[in-house]
Amino acid sequence: MEANAELRFDQGDDRPERLKRQFSRLIGMTAAQVQKIAHEALSAVGAHKSHFVVLAALEQFGPASQARLSDHTGVYRSDMVAVLNELADGGYVERGPDPEDKRRNIITMTEVGAERLAELDRVLDDVNRRILGPFSDAERDQIFHLLGRLNAHLASG
Repeated sequence: MEANAELRFDQGDDRPERLKRQFSRLIGMTAAQVQKIAHEALSAVGAHKSHFVVLAALEQFGPASQARLSDHTGVYRSDMVAVLNELADGGYVERGPDPEDKRRNIITMTEVGAERLAELDRVLDDVNRRILGPFSDAERDQIFHLLGRLNAHLASG
């Protein structure tokens, strides 16, 4: 049996035809494969997706409170403390008092954090190349565009 065979959508004659016509099944199985590939690549360098999104938000928006980082990243506030603890343990972020409100912390990315973000960018660029390997640049742009439209449509209710 080939690797990830359970995640293949097109199992030939081994699957009922009506399953092969279900878009939700196709996209769900594809998403599971994509998440597995990204998770394995990030795990190989001791990271996970929350590390990447928090560092990316800090790089783009600058120092921020934990609550603001949650808003920027979609990481639940209840999970943000653990993510920041991991990033702080690695020296990627620092916590400091907010000069405007001493009751809260401001999170700042360190120089080591900027280097880590660049490393994670490279890892995820490799993931994207692996996932989108069979497609031309134009097709990759089209996939992003169409999935973005679909996501916006579904998110709008």
